[in-house]
Amino acid sequence: MGSFSAIEPGTDLSLRARDLVRMHDAVISGGRPALQPRAVVQRSWSRALSSGLTPDGANPRALLPLDEVERRRRQSVLAEVIVDLDQVISAVADASHLLMVVTDADGVILWRSGSARVRARADALGFREGATWTEESVGTNAIGTAITESTPVQLFSGEHFEQTQHPWYCTAAPVHDPRTGDLLGVVDVSGPALTLHPTVIALVETAVRLAQAQLWRHHESRLERLRTTAAPVLASSSGPVLVVDDNGWVAHASGVAATKRVAVPRSDRTVTVPGLGPCSPERVTGGWVIRPAGGDSRIVMRLDLSGSPVIVVSGSDSSWRAPLSIRHAEILLLLHRAGVRGLSVTELSRGLYGDPDHAVAIRAEISRLRRTLGSVIDGRPYRLADSVRLSLDLGATDRLAECELVRRSTSPAIRALADD
Repeated sequence: MGSFSAIEPGTDLSLRARDLVRMHDAVISGGRPALQPRAVVQRSWSRALSSGLTPDGANPRALLPLDEVERRRRQSVLAEVIVDLDQVISAVADASHLLMVVTDADGVILWRSGSARVRARADALGFREGATWTEESVGTNAIGTAITESTPVQLFSGEHFEQTQHPWYCTAAPVHDPRTGDLLGVVDVSGPALTLHPTVIALVETAVRLAQAQLWRHHESRLERLRTTAAPVLASSSGPVLVVDDNGWVAHASGVAATKRVAVPRSDRTVTVPGLGPCSPERVTGGWVIRPAGGDSRIVMRLDLSGSPVIVVSGSDSSWRAPLSIRHAEILLLLHRAGVRGLSVTELSRGLYGDPDHAVAIRAEISRLRRTLGSVIDGRPYRLADSVRLSLDLGATDRLAECELVRRSTSPAIRALADD
């Protein structure tokens, strides 16, 4: 994560802050600054200006009522690790004049801890529990920009869109659910700009890694409880069988090659498992027992791009279909084109975003795609599993270049298919 630093080692913070404020004023007023903003800052400023926000800090601040904040806290998975996160900075907060805030996936600040003096200054800025710190609300800031860009972000002084935020630095990184890949929220460390220290990035990295590691440990404990619950069913079973939780994570497997995850089970359709083919899910407390439905063990999928993307999965005697997001359809299309060679996370990042800096977003998207389809995508590099047969349905056309998804895509590798 360290490559997202806003300052170089040894930077004179006071001089750098003055230069960035001049740059901000020149760019916002339409002039020609001597110093060009970083690409991530330029993109964010453009979004802020396009949304009608003003740089003078007059953009309205709305605080959610306390009962709504409490409701969001109870529903947040991050509530399981907030005590651990607080301990990361409690020993250094006052001495380092910093705050740590944790938001939900909507950018709403749910928890805040740190220096009492800095908290008072943050209150005047509207940087407190219940406030929404998305780009749409307060312009370029590390929390909102990290959510929008799906990557860690550090901003210093005049890189913020609002002038009232120029006396601050902020360093933020998204936290994803290690089970599902879903965005859970953002961890941010902020403080007075001239107190920024290079170790702040390491502090944020530590907090995010700790949160995700602790969440995974909680996940493993739940899988252990599920194994215990399913033990009577397993004792009376013969043949291949899997026990999985509600997100498709495997708690127990026998008679089948090891797999970490299958598609999220549903009572109204079969589940496709590499090596077993179509399987029937049976509900148990806290999860599912999955057994082969019989027939061919190959997984036959059709990516339908004749309209809104749809995946159709077929077995020997059943099939089901599910809508796909544009991004998931693009990933499947690129993996299909890559064949057995596959694509590294860096190649996918460049292909989908145009740069190598979105590895976290790529891994999250793959995790969400596996939630829908199961373990049909192998890793390192990413490629379709050997048991998967994927075909394309382009509708009336037989050329990818004429496919609507290709023509409208903003992803470089997909747009390149229009030239094929």
